Amino acid sequence: MMKSKKTIPTTREHQNVLHAITYGEIEIVGQFTWSSNYTFLAQVTCDEETLPAVYKPSQGERPLWDFPRGSLGAREVAAYLTSDTLGWDLVPLTVLRQDGPAGSGSLQLFIDADPERHYFTFSDAEKQQLRPVVVFDYLINNADRKGGHVLLTPDERIYLIDHGICFHQDYKLRTVLWDFIDEAIPEDILTDVASFHKRLEEDDELIQAYLELLSAEELQALKDRASQLLAARRFPKPGPGRPYPYPLV
Repeated sequence: MMKSKKTIPTTREHQNVLHAITYGEIEIVGQFTWSSNYTFLAQVTCDEETLPAVYKPSQGERPLWDFPRGSLGAREVAAYLTSDTLGWDLVPLTVLRQDGPAGSGSLQLFIDADPERHYFTFSDAEKQQLRPVVVFDYLINNADRKGGHVLLTPDERIYLIDHGICFHQDYKLRTVLWDFIDEAIPEDILTDVASFHKRLEEDDELIQAYLELLSAEELQALKDRASQLLAARRFPKPGPGRPYPYPLV
C-alpha cells in the first residue's frame, strides 16, 4: 500500500515551488489538444527558477449542465487542498491565478510521467497502491476518474490529475477504480480520514479555505462523505447511475 507523505509546505524547496506557482510569470508554451476544456502547458518563471505547469483558464471551460460555469478551476484547487490536508500527496500543487495569459484559472505543477503508464497498463502489484486513491475519489465525489488521470512517475510515485468535475453535493462518483469493492479500508487510511473529518469540523482556517472554493452545501456534502466512510469502514460499491466515466482513458 502507498505510504502517506505529508506535503504541507514546510521545507524550503516546497516553499520556493509554492511561491513560484503562486506569483511567477506565466508563459504558454503548448496546448493539450486531447482535453475537453482548453488546457495549456506553461512555463512559470519566478526569480531565477522556471517550472513547467498546467494552466486551465476558466473562460476555456466547456459548459456543463450540473456544474456552475467558471467553477472548475476552484474544484481543481479544492482537490489539491484535500490531498494535502489528508497528507497523501496525490495531487500536484495547484493554485488559482487571476493573472493568467487567458484570464483567471487553475495552475498546477506539471508532473513528468509517461502518458502510456496509467491505470490500464499498471501491473497487479502497482494497482495495489491505489487504495488511498479510491478513498480520495469517494471523498471528493469524482465524476470523471479516467485511467489516464492516474499517473505513475519514473520513481514509482502515484499522482492524480484532472479534478474539475468533483465535489458536487449530489452523488456523482464515476471511476474506473472499482478494484476493492466492499473490502475493509486499512486502518491507517481510516485514521487519516478521521483526522481530516475532525479538521473539517473544527479548523476555521481550513473551513474558510474550502468556502472560497466550494459552496457551503458542497462542503457539507464533503463532511458527510467522510462520515459515511468512517461508519462503513469499507471501500464503496457503485451507486445509482452510470459508475464509469466516458471515455475510460
